[in-house]
Amino acid sequence: MKTHDEIAQALAASGYIADSELATAISLMQLLRRPLLLEGEAGVGKTEVAKALATVHGTELIRLQCYEGLDQSAALYEWNYQRQLLSIQAHRGEDADAVEDQIFSEKYLLERPLLAAIRQSRPPVLLIEAFLLELLSDFQVSIPELGTISAITIPHVVLTSNGTRELSDALRRRCLYHYVDYPDVDREARIIMARINGASASLSLQIARMIEGIRKEELRKVPGVAETLDWAAALVGIGVKDLRESPEAVHETLMCLVKTHEDKSRLTREVADRLLGKVA
Repeated sequence: MKTHDEIAQALAASGYIADSELATAISLMQLLRRPLLLEGEAGVGKTEVAKALATVHGTELIRLQCYEGLDQSAALYEWNYQRQLLSIQAHRGEDADAVEDQIFSEKYLLERPLLAAIRQSRPPVLLIEAFLLELLSDFQVSIPELGTISAITIPHVVLTSNGTRELSDALRRRCLYHYVDYPDVDREARIIMARINGASASLSLQIARMIEGIRKEELRKVPGVAETLDWAAALVGIGVKDLRESPEAVHETLMCLVKTHEDKSRLTREVADRLLGKVA
Protein backbone atom coordinates (compact mmCIF):
# COMPACT_ATOMS: atom_id res chain seq x y z
CA MET A 1 0.00 0.00 0.00
CA LYS A 2 1.45 3.32 -1.05
CA THR A 3 -1.17 5.76 -2.24
CA HIS A 4 -3.92 7.36 -0.22
CA ASP A 5 -6.62 5.55 -2.21
CA GLU A 6 -4.93 2.15 -1.96
CA ILE A 7 -4.73 2.48 1.81
CA ALA A 8 -8.33 3.60 2.17
CA GLN A 9 -9.55 0.71 -0.01
CA ALA A 10 -7.44 -1.88 1.81
CA LEU A 11 -8.62 -0.70 5.23
CA ALA A 12 -12.24 -0.70 4.03
CA ALA A 13 -11.82 -4.29 2.85
CA SER A 14 -10.70 -5.20 6.38
CA GLY A 15 -13.75 -3.49 7.90
CA TYR A 16 -12.22 -0.15 8.89
CA ILE A 17 -13.61 2.95 7.16
CA ALA A 18 -10.85 5.57 7.27
CA ASP A 19 -11.25 9.25 6.54
CA SER A 20 -8.96 11.06 4.11
CA GLU A 21 -6.61 12.45 6.78
CA LEU A 22 -6.05 9.08 8.43
CA ALA A 23 -5.31 7.39 5.11
CA THR A 24 -2.75 10.11 4.39
CA ALA A 25 -1.20 9.71 7.85
CA ILE A 26 -0.79 5.96 7.35
CA SER A 27 0.71 6.57 3.91
CA LEU A 28 3.31 8.90 5.39
CA MET A 29 3.95 6.55 8.31
CA GLN A 30 4.91 3.83 5.85
CA LEU A 31 6.86 6.14 3.57
CA LEU A 32 8.91 7.75 6.35
CA ARG A 33 9.02 4.69 8.63
CA ARG A 34 7.93 6.79 11.56
CA PRO A 35 5.60 5.91 14.44
CA LEU A 36 2.07 7.25 14.16
CA LEU A 37 0.59 8.86 17.28
CA LEU A 38 -3.20 8.70 17.34
CA GLU A 39 -5.00 10.86 19.88
CA GLY A 40 -8.72 11.06 20.48
CA GLU A 41 -11.53 10.36 22.89
CA ALA A 42 -12.09 6.83 24.13
CA GLY A 43 -14.16 4.80 21.72
CA VAL A 44 -13.39 6.61 18.47
CA GLY A 45 -11.53 3.64 16.96
CA LYS A 46 -7.83 4.30 17.62
CA THR A 47 -7.02 0.70 18.50
CA GLU A 48 -9.01 -0.54 15.52
CA VAL A 49 -6.57 1.29 13.22
CA ALA A 50 -3.72 -0.95 14.37
CA LYS A 51 -5.87 -4.08 14.13
CA ALA A 52 -6.92 -3.17 10.60
CA LEU A 53 -3.31 -2.49 9.60
CA ALA A 54 -2.24 -5.92 10.86
CA THR A 55 -5.07 -7.51 8.87
CA VAL A 56 -4.20 -5.58 5.73
CA HIS A 57 -0.51 -6.48 5.93
CA GLY A 58 -1.26 -10.07 6.93
CA THR A 59 1.09 -9.72 9.87
CA GLU A 60 1.18 -10.08 13.64
CA LEU A 61 -0.28 -7.45 15.95
CA ILE A 62 2.04 -6.98 18.94
CA ARG A 63 0.36 -5.05 21.72
CA LEU A 64 1.99 -3.19 24.60
CA GLN A 65 -0.37 -1.80 27.22
CA CYS A 66 1.43 0.92 29.17
CA TYR A 67 0.83 1.73 32.80
CA GLU A 68 2.45 3.57 35.69
CA GLY A 69 5.62 1.78 36.72
CA LEU A 70 6.11 -0.05 33.43
CA ASP A 71 9.75 -1.11 33.35
CA GLN A 72 12.23 -2.67 30.96
CA SER A 73 11.47 -6.24 32.04
CA ALA A 74 7.80 -5.89 31.09
CA ALA A 75 8.25 -3.88 27.88
CA LEU A 76 11.57 -4.95 26.40
CA TYR A 77 13.15 -8.13 27.77
CA GLU A 78 14.13 -9.98 30.89
CA TRP A 79 16.25 -12.97 31.74
CA ASN A 80 14.75 -16.28 32.73
CA TYR A 81 16.19 -16.20 36.24
CA GLN A 82 14.81 -19.58 37.30
CA ARG A 83 16.45 -21.35 34.38
CA GLN A 84 19.66 -19.42 34.99
CA LEU A 85 19.76 -20.53 38.63
CA LEU A 86 19.10 -24.14 37.67
CA SER A 87 21.89 -23.97 35.10
CA ILE A 88 24.31 -22.48 37.64
CA GLN A 89 23.53 -25.29 40.07
CA ALA A 90 23.90 -27.92 37.35
CA HIS A 91 27.32 -26.55 36.32
CA ARG A 92 28.63 -25.91 39.82
CA GLY A 93 32.40 -26.28 39.91
CA GLU A 94 32.91 -25.53 36.21
CA ASP A 95 34.68 -22.47 34.78
CA ALA A 96 32.78 -19.40 36.01
CA ASP A 97 33.28 -17.40 32.79
CA ALA A 98 31.96 -20.24 30.66
CA VAL A 99 28.89 -20.60 32.87
CA GLU A 100 28.28 -16.86 32.69
CA ASP A 101 28.53 -16.86 28.90
CA GLN A 102 26.02 -19.69 28.78
CA ILE A 103 23.38 -18.25 31.09
CA PHE A 104 23.46 -14.85 29.38
CA SER A 105 22.69 -16.27 25.94
CA GLU A 106 19.62 -16.28 23.72
CA LYS A 107 18.47 -19.52 25.32
CA TYR A 108 17.72 -17.69 28.56
CA LEU A 109 16.34 -14.46 27.09
CA LEU A 110 12.61 -13.75 27.40
CA GLU A 111 11.30 -11.43 24.70
CA ARG A 112 8.76 -8.79 25.64
CA PRO A 113 6.72 -6.75 23.11
CA LEU A 114 9.30 -4.13 22.10
CA LEU A 115 12.11 -6.61 21.52
CA ALA A 116 9.80 -9.06 19.78
CA ALA A 117 8.59 -6.31 17.44
CA ILE A 118 12.03 -5.65 15.96
CA ARG A 119 12.97 -9.30 15.58
CA GLN A 120 10.19 -10.40 13.24
CA SER A 121 11.07 -11.50 9.71
CA ARG A 122 7.83 -9.89 8.51
CA PRO A 123 7.21 -6.33 9.79
CA PRO A 124 4.54 -6.56 12.51
CA VAL A 125 2.20 -3.84 13.70
CA LEU A 126 3.32 -2.63 17.13
CA LEU A 127 0.43 -1.11 19.05
CA ILE A 128 1.49 0.96 22.04
CA GLU A 129 -1.43 2.10 24.13
CA ALA A 130 -1.40 5.09 26.47
CA PHE A 131 1.74 7.05 27.32
CA LEU A 132 5.27 6.11 26.30
CA LEU A 133 8.51 6.10 26.70
CA GLU A 134 11.74 6.73 24.83
CA LEU A 135 10.84 4.72 21.79
CA LEU A 136 12.62 2.99 18.95
CA SER A 137 14.08 6.08 17.31
CA ASP A 138 16.91 3.96 15.90
CA PHE A 139 15.00 0.67 15.99
CA GLN A 140 17.69 -1.06 17.97
CA VAL A 141 17.99 -2.31 21.52
CA SER A 142 21.05 -2.58 23.75
CA ILE A 143 21.22 -5.57 26.07
CA PRO A 144 24.28 -5.26 28.31
CA GLU A 145 24.97 -8.97 28.42
CA LEU A 146 24.44 -9.54 24.67
CA GLY A 147 25.23 -6.22 23.00
CA THR A 148 23.17 -4.26 20.48
CA ILE A 149 20.31 -5.96 18.66
CA SER A 150 19.29 -4.11 15.50
CA ALA A 151 15.88 -4.49 13.91
CA ILE A 152 15.51 -7.25 11.33
CA THR A 153 12.50 -5.40 9.94
CA ILE A 154 11.00 -2.03 10.87
CA PRO A 155 7.62 -2.52 12.56
CA HIS A 156 4.60 -0.37 11.78
CA VAL A 157 4.32 1.49 15.08
CA VAL A 158 0.98 2.91 16.23
CA LEU A 159 0.71 4.75 19.56
CA THR A 160 -2.66 5.68 21.01
CA SER A 161 -3.58 8.23 23.66
CA ASN A 162 -6.90 9.57 24.89
CA GLY A 163 -5.29 12.82 25.98
CA THR A 164 -5.51 12.18 29.72
CA ARG A 165 -1.71 11.94 30.06
CA GLU A 166 0.86 14.52 29.09
CA LEU A 167 3.14 13.12 26.40
CA SER A 168 6.71 14.34 26.27
CA ASP A 169 7.95 16.62 23.51
CA ALA A 170 10.65 14.03 22.76
CA LEU A 171 8.02 11.39 22.08
CA ARG A 172 5.90 13.70 19.93
CA ARG A 173 8.93 14.70 17.85
CA ARG A 174 9.53 11.08 16.91
CA CYS A 175 5.99 10.56 15.69
CA LEU A 176 3.62 11.58 12.96
CA TYR A 177 0.37 12.83 14.46
CA HIS A 178 -3.30 12.36 13.72
CA TYR A 179 -6.32 13.21 15.85
CA VAL A 180 -9.07 10.61 15.56
CA ASP A 181 -12.45 12.28 15.99
CA TYR A 182 -15.91 10.78 16.09
CA PRO A 183 -16.92 9.94 12.51
CA ASP A 184 -19.40 12.12 10.67
CA VAL A 185 -22.83 10.72 9.85
CA ASP A 186 -21.98 9.34 6.41
CA ARG A 187 -18.80 7.60 7.57
CA GLU A 188 -20.45 6.13 10.65
CA ALA A 189 -23.24 4.77 8.48
CA ARG A 190 -20.64 3.14 6.24
CA ILE A 191 -18.93 1.67 9.32
CA ILE A 192 -22.22 0.16 10.47
CA MET A 193 -22.88 -1.39 7.05
CA ALA A 194 -19.34 -2.76 6.89
CA ARG A 195 -19.43 -4.33 10.36
CA ILE A 196 -23.05 -5.36 11.00
CA ASN A 197 -24.62 -8.03 8.80
CA GLY A 198 -28.18 -7.16 7.84
CA ALA A 199 -27.89 -3.42 8.47
CA SER A 200 -29.48 -1.70 5.51
CA ALA A 201 -28.25 1.63 4.15
CA SER A 202 -31.37 3.45 5.35
CA LEU A 203 -31.27 1.98 8.87
CA SER A 204 -27.53 2.59 9.16
CA LEU A 205 -28.02 6.23 8.20
CA GLN A 206 -30.83 6.62 10.74
CA ILE A 207 -28.69 5.10 13.49
CA ALA A 208 -25.76 7.35 12.60
CA ARG A 209 -27.97 10.45 12.68
CA MET A 210 -29.47 9.41 16.03
CA ILE A 211 -25.97 8.86 17.45
CA GLU A 212 -24.87 12.27 16.19
CA GLY A 213 -27.73 13.86 18.14
CA ILE A 214 -26.98 11.84 21.29
CA ARG A 215 -23.33 12.92 21.22
CA LYS A 216 -24.41 16.55 21.28
CA GLU A 217 -26.25 16.02 24.57
CA GLU A 218 -24.37 16.76 27.78
CA LEU A 219 -23.40 13.22 28.65
CA ARG A 220 -20.66 12.08 30.98
CA LYS A 221 -19.69 9.18 28.71
CA VAL A 222 -20.27 9.97 25.05
CA PRO A 223 -20.97 6.77 23.08
CA GLY A 224 -18.11 5.73 20.85
CA VAL A 225 -18.11 3.73 17.65
CA ALA A 226 -18.05 0.46 19.60
CA GLU A 227 -21.32 1.43 21.30
CA THR A 228 -22.78 2.43 17.94
CA LEU A 229 -22.00 -1.02 16.58
CA ASP A 230 -23.47 -2.72 19.66
CA TRP A 231 -26.67 -0.70 19.27
CA ALA A 232 -26.88 -1.38 15.54
CA ALA A 233 -26.37 -5.11 16.14
CA ALA A 234 -29.10 -5.09 18.79
CA LEU A 235 -31.58 -3.26 16.55
CA VAL A 236 -30.90 -5.55 13.60
CA GLY A 237 -31.09 -8.56 15.90
CA ILE A 238 -34.60 -7.71 17.10
CA GLY A 239 -35.78 -6.99 13.59
CA VAL A 240 -35.93 -3.20 13.51
CA LYS A 241 -36.07 -1.85 9.95
CA ASP A 242 -36.90 1.80 10.61
CA LEU A 243 -36.22 3.71 13.85
CA ARG A 244 -39.25 5.97 13.43
CA GLU A 245 -41.54 2.96 13.25
CA SER A 246 -40.00 1.32 16.32
CA PRO A 247 -39.75 3.98 19.08
CA GLU A 248 -40.24 1.40 21.84
CA ALA A 249 -37.38 -0.70 20.55
CA VAL A 250 -35.22 2.43 20.39
CA HIS A 251 -35.95 3.27 24.02
CA GLU A 252 -35.47 -0.29 25.24
CA THR A 253 -32.07 -0.68 23.58
CA LEU A 254 -30.51 2.64 24.61
CA MET A 255 -28.71 0.65 27.32
CA CYS A 256 -26.24 -0.20 24.56
CA LEU A 257 -25.26 3.49 24.43
CA VAL A 258 -25.55 4.94 27.93
CA LYS A 259 -23.11 3.53 30.47
CA THR A 260 -23.69 5.60 33.62
CA HIS A 261 -26.71 6.25 35.84
CA GLU A 262 -26.19 9.98 35.32
CA ASP A 263 -26.38 9.66 31.53
CA LYS A 264 -29.40 7.39 31.76
CA SER A 265 -31.17 10.09 33.75
CA ARG A 266 -30.28 12.71 31.14
CA LEU A 267 -31.23 10.65 28.11
CA THR A 268 -34.90 10.49 29.04
CA ARG A 269 -37.72 9.23 26.85
CA GLU A 270 -38.59 12.82 26.01
CA VAL A 271 -35.02 13.54 24.90
CA ALA A 272 -34.89 10.32 22.87
CA ASP A 273 -38.22 11.15 21.20
CA ARG A 274 -36.97 14.63 20.35
CA LEU A 275 -33.81 13.22 18.77
CA LEU A 276 -35.78 10.49 17.02
CA GLY A 277 -37.99 13.16 15.48
CA LYS A 278 -34.95 14.63 13.74
CA VAL A 279 -34.04 11.31 12.10
CA ALA A 280 -35.12 11.63 8.49
